[in-house]
Amino acid sequence: MRTKSGPCSAISSARRDSFLLIPPFYTTGGVDISIGRNVFVNQNCTFYDLGGLDIADDVMIGPNVSIITSGHPVEPSRRRAFTIAKPIVIERNVWIAAGATIIGGVTVGENSVVAAGSVVTKNVPPNALVGGNPARVIRSIAD
Repeated sequence: MRTKSGPCSAISSARRDSFLLIPPFYTTGGVDISIGRNVFVNQNCTFYDLGGLDIADDVMIGPNVSIITSGHPVEPSRRRAFTIAKPIVIERNVWIAAGATIIGGVTVGENSVVAAGSVVTKNVPPNALVGGNPARVIRSIAD
């Protein structure tokens, strides 16, 4: 796993350049994850990073969050043939609450909040509170 300021040699070390992670943590390798400064990842998170995962500065990620960049085709005859991978971008100052799932190809806009238990399948605009399955904009949270 890489942080924006350099390599992170031991993810379970918990602190590195203001990055805090509470284990356990699961990933498909971690080499395609980029993490900014002042990022907090709570326990029991899963990051499938095959498609690339970019987490900006000041992001907070609650416990049991899944960020999944890869999947399979819907058609039964193609499902086991290959994996589809799409990047996920989490912009600055986002809060992803407990148990949320973010699906590949999504950008979560700056200052947004993803409510607990939500499944995000489409882009989240900046300064928005989203929730539900599939997640929808509940309201603006602009100051």
